Amino acid sequence: MDIGGRSGDMAVFTTVAEEGSLSAAARALGLTPSAVSRIIARTELRLGTRLLLRTTRAITFTAEGEAYLRGARRILADMAEVEEAIADQGVPRGRLRVSAALGHGRLAIVPLVAAFSARYPNITVDLSLGDEVVDILGGQADVAVRFGHLPDSPLTARKVGETGQVVVASPDYLQRHGTPQQPEDLLQHNCLRFNFRRAEPNWPFIRDGKEFSLKVCGNIECSSGEALAQFARVGAGIARIGEFSVAEDLQRGDLVPLLQAWNPGDREPIHAVFVGGSAMPARVRVFVDFLLEHHRM
Repeated sequence: MDIGGRSGDMAVFTTVAEEGSLSAAARALGLTPSAVSRIIARTELRLGTRLLLRTTRAITFTAEGEAYLRGARRILADMAEVEEAIADQGVPRGRLRVSAALGHGRLAIVPLVAAFSARYPNITVDLSLGDEVVDILGGQADVAVRFGHLPDSPLTARKVGETGQVVVASPDYLQRHGTPQQPEDLLQHNCLRFNFRRAEPNWPFIRDGKEFSLKVCGNIECSSGEALAQFARVGAGIARIGEFSVAEDLQRGDLVPLLQAWNPGDREPIHAVFVGGSAMPARVRVFVDFLLEHHRM
């Protein structure tokens, strides 16, 4: 590895973070531990602040060190992308880290990634499915697919779709417990609810053009829409979840839509979120364009 200049110092620093110690980083870089230590000390002297706290057993990052690490990773990734684009005449290539929610990712993003990889074989897609919010600015992902309205941030967001909510139950549950004819009937039913922090505790409805909400109760709560759909499918209760989670179930008749006349028609946007600007890697640009072209939910 070329360790000259500030970019080389950044590369050494990020390797220390990845390997967990100066000696392990030295082995990975083909340097001596003293050489790695001098480079870290030189960087700290230039910045005028401590980046690492070293003990005989481990290293930890100061707040300034964490900030420097995030910036260094972005800069090194951008440099690599620029060099790859020039060397390969602009053909998109490299590793693309994509984050998506578990249920939506499995149902909607996985098929798109398969088609995307066939079109861009030089891009390695590193897909992570989970409901945690990843730190894109911190280098945890290149693109994240997120639901709902987004807070203000320096990130760029492109709307790739939207989804509505639907109240559903299985034919077996309805046969055993009856079919609710109006929203208030839900108070006599076992309602399956989300338990994550941003979930609304009440279910919204509309009557005579006016919206109202109803506090429902049940004995199962879950963070996954896909899991709630499964609970509803096996007759555990009534759920209100995203249309994308139950589209196939509704088509097959495994689940039945309920109270559609009272559905407020609220829609939740779906965005691709990434670091934009002129330095945006080509692999990110073509993936976002692909989502805009093919996403159907």
